Amino acid sequence: MSETSRRDFMKNTSVAAALGTGLLSTVSAKAFAEGDEVIRIGLVGCGGRGTGAASQALLSPGNVELVAMGDAFKDQMDRSLTNLEKAVKKDESAHIQVAQENMFIGFDAFKKVIDSGIDLVILATPPGFRPMMFEYAVEKGVHVFMEKPVATDAAGVRKVLEAAKVAKEKNLKVGVGLQRHHQACYQDLIQRIHDGQIGDVRALRVYWNGGGVWDPRKQREEVKSEVEYQLRNWYYYNWLCGDHINEQHIHNIDIGNWVMQKFPVSAIGMGGREVRTDPKYGEIFDHHAVQFTYDDGTVMFSECRHIRNCWNSVSEHIHGSNGRVDLSSNPRNCQITWANSGNVERFKGDTSNPYQVEHNDLFAAIRNNKEYSEAEYGAMSTMSSILGRMCTYSGKAITMEKALMEGPQIMPNPEDLSWDMTPPTTPDENGQYPVPVPGVTDVFKS
Repeated sequence: MSETSRRDFMKNTSVAAALGTGLLSTVSAKAFAEGDEVIRIGLVGCGGRGTGAASQALLSPGNVELVAMGDAFKDQMDRSLTNLEKAVKKDESAHIQVAQENMFIGFDAFKKVIDSGIDLVILATPPGFRPMMFEYAVEKGVHVFMEKPVATDAAGVRKVLEAAKVAKEKNLKVGVGLQRHHQACYQDLIQRIHDGQIGDVRALRVYWNGGGVWDPRKQREEVKSEVEYQLRNWYYYNWLCGDHINEQHIHNIDIGNWVMQKFPVSAIGMGGREVRTDPKYGEIFDHHAVQFTYDDGTVMFSECRHIRNCWNSVSEHIHGSNGRVDLSSNPRNCQITWANSGNVERFKGDTSNPYQVEHNDLFAAIRNNKEYSEAEYGAMSTMSSILGRMCTYSGKAITMEKALMEGPQIMPNPEDLSWDMTPPTTPDENGQYPVPVPGVTDVFKS
């Protein structure tokens, strides 16, 4: 890009050229003036999180109807539909009316779901697919709830930022699954930080350290191709997942950005594979440690780990000149410790489920035609996570601007997706996938 376009992108967090990409169609968002009007939804990505998001959408106040579903695999869709019917059977305003002809399988299923006459689409596939699906939903004038992260590479983030600008122009409501923004303990204590109650923020520590996620679900003899094997075990491949610093740790990195009310300007980091070295674990690291620096010099220390029998924590800690705020998804662990007295003030407010609240808020915005856009901060917190991964993979110090503007595309083009394609990463004769090596890997090569 030219220097002018680089400056425009960083200033506006969207590319001005998006207006010429064909995204800006004549389709505009439908307004819901009546609180009891039915909102028709479609689900794309029928795994555990997609099923959970769809059930929470169905259980939001007012009439909601699930009318279309899409996934790469029929068995997963059937299981999701059964679980959804159980989850909402006691709610008279939640309706599941998915006709057989509105159950779509394959790489183009998302288009068929979005084109089926829905008002809102839930995008919960592996995150590598998110940018192209979000872009298509915006083109078609459909409201969106998309799970985090919203991309696995810088090119995908750029695409989401472009589409986000168009979504605003079309008055589309966009929610992103960073549910802590809808959790009362986070809202209360971060507002108190912004009000200056703990003084100047001196440093931040954020963690997602744990034993890891599910082991690969399918063996090679159970699938038909390398593509299916990777899709079934998507967490372990960067084009699909972006590594666990992106797929999980984004939650904690995003909180740091929320506290700072901006995004890091640079980062350094280290990481590797210490215990999860079997070929079945694909190409991702099992630990990352990153120092993110903001433009005022404040540093956020970040750790995420998938190693068992170690110290674990999923939390955020903000150190100020007058005290420290400790945050966690468990409200009982959210508190302020005052520097002078050492007294601890614990959060004692609302403990509503933030996964439900985020859907309640989104659907209320649709019904009442209120401005609602979480795409930009979702995209830039995703980019913060990708920046961290780029630093740990390369062992280099990298600026946000360079990562965002020059970071390569690792996700295949939509037109190249097929069951017989060669995935972006493939195993060698011993079944081993290429694993990044700090000091050797060039993260600016696709």
